[in-house]
Amino acid sequence: MNFSDLAKMKDMMGQAKQMQAEMERKLSETVVEVSTGGGIVTARMNGKKELLKLKIDPTVLGSSSSDIELLEDLITSAVNECGRRAEEAMKSSMQGLMGGLNLPGLTD
Repeated sequence: MNFSDLAKMKDMMGQAKQMQAEMERKLSETVVEVSTGGGIVTARMNGKKELLKLKIDPTVLGSSSSDIELLEDLITSAVNECGRRAEEAMKSSMQGLMGGLNLPGLTD
């Protein structure tokens, strides 16, 4: 491999990293919302699969609004933590699959 080929490869890796960063930005800006049970439960999530908001109709539980808000926050936190742990497990598996190749840009 000559220096010209190495420069091209470095340029390609830089472009791939830029594309990945752009994709990550778009995923974080994408927001979807779903209601179930006739609107009893509504969830809002971004493209990175992070739960942004969970809404529970308080009439189904008969509790005070502060109890509902606490429940919504707890569920949101639990779902997001599961997502983070799943992502960590996937990264760990990918590193194992790469067999220590240490390819730049493919593993953190």
